[in-house]
Amino acid sequence: EVQLVESGGGLVQAGGSLRLSCTVSGFNFDDYSIGWFRQAPGKGREGVSCISISDGSAYYGESVKGRFTISSDKAKNTVYLQMNSLKPEDTAVYYCAADRYPAWSDPADFGSWGQGTQVTVSS
Repeated sequence: EVQLVESGGGLVQAGGSLRLSCTVSGFNFDDYSIGWFRQAPGKGREGVSCISISDGSAYYGESVKGRFTISSDKAKNTVYLQMNSLKPEDTAVYYCAADRYPAWSDPADFGSWGQGTQVTVSS
């Protein structure tokens, strides 16, 4: 059974940092890309970042470039999203998702999803 479990969300002041984790099981980690998406109230799901586990290629949305960093730990089957210089507009539920050959920013291309973790940035 494919499982993705996010953790690390919380409440932080603007300018602060958080690190999200996504631990996966039930499939061969090396064969997949892991994406992070977020969804704010009343808005669609937005692609934040994605990493190809096999070669480490990373992709970022324009709104987070230079502030967020995605990485993976193959020994732990875990992908991290380090979020720095957080802004109130980063407030959303953050989800990780997995698939083999996704268009990185298209949520419809990802077949497996975690349950989400709330990130709230206060001004």
